[in-house]
Amino acid sequence: MAASLYVVAGKATDSVTHGFLPAAARLGLDVVLLTDRPAAHADAAGRVVECDVSDFRHIIDRVEGEPAGIFSNSDFLQAPAALAAAYFGLPGKDWRAATRAKNKALTRRHLAALDPVFSADAFHVPPDAPYPLVLKPREGVASEDVYLVRDARELEARRGEVAARRDDPLVAEEYLPGRLHTLETLGDGRELRVLGSYRTTVSPPPFFVEERLEWAPPPPETPQILAQLDALGVGFGACHTEFVVHEGRARIIEVNYRLIGDHCDFLLADLLGIPLFELILGVHLGEPLGPDVPSATVRGVPRARGHAVAEAVIADRAGVLRAAPGPMEFDDGAVRLAYRPQRAVGDPVALTRTNRDYLGTVRAIGPARDEVEAALARFRSAHDWTIA
Repeated sequence: MAASLYVVAGKATDSVTHGFLPAAARLGLDVVLLTDRPAAHADAAGRVVECDVSDFRHIIDRVEGEPAGIFSNSDFLQAPAALAAAYFGLPGKDWRAATRAKNKALTRRHLAALDPVFSADAFHVPPDAPYPLVLKPREGVASEDVYLVRDARELEARRGEVAARRDDPLVAEEYLPGRLHTLETLGDGRELRVLGSYRTTVSPPPFFVEERLEWAPPPPETPQILAQLDALGVGFGACHTEFVVHEGRARIIEVNYRLIGDHCDFLLADLLGIPLFELILGVHLGEPLGPDVPSATVRGVPRARGHAVAEAVIADRAGVLRAAPGPMEFDDGAVRLAYRPQRAVGDPVALTRTNRDYLGTVRAIGPARDEVEAALARFRSAHDWTIA
């Protein structure tokens, strides 16, 4: 009888549906998917069991026998999944580190000795706060309700807008200037390896929509980020860290203690030529990192098969999506292109100025930057996305 892997999930994501679940099948695992949204996972491979996944006690209650592993790729569910794994004596993340990473106020408090950053409850910002500030949900995702505010009056106005839509805590943080990067890491609890890095382009302020991610060598300041991750206790499984570099200083924006999303995970796997999803599940099954998990850099050059870009197609207005291409994957000369829609024709589109405005993502891998950029431009000009 195959060993059971319990996958803890909220909403359906491509990372789980097309990444981790097929990887589990290739590993010969019997998958049980625990979720509070069973209808969203009706087509998932494996058994789907309804569960209040936000509560580790409910996860524990749904586990039968002796599980092989408990795993989640959800931002919100890392701590409960980690607590459930610890209950059964399984490999997993430290629930305290998962909580620190998710809660932006705790992140700042815990890193204060290494990198002091002004952070306050958004409703209790002192008069001498170092404006401009970034207003954001304390445990938010996808750039939702994140705004640059330049003074106390603007903070009050934006805070009122956000509070009218949601009742979870908000924080106001010091704006950190610099070039935005990501750091993609994988650890087995004994060592942490850098898989790679992207340079991120975001929309103009006051919003922070991620428009494209371009493969690049981790910057020389990367050891500063690794020291901060170590201080947070991050060292097991996948982690996606966003940070800026300015005048030789690397500063964390946020830590997402899971695999990078928005199809950059598939891009990373293709770029490195490794079974990324299987390797991540492997450490949750107690397997150490082996030689098939390469270091991302060799003398500062990414160990990858060329250049890569993930570029979002972003709605520029509200309405209904009337025309858009479907999923596809093809070669344009030496460049491999893949497009995956995130909205279907006929879907309503509400302009949010967040990553929720993505209509789809096109990813491209090729031998050199110029070839990749030219192929992306040809793809965009050959297809229409119509909102009316």
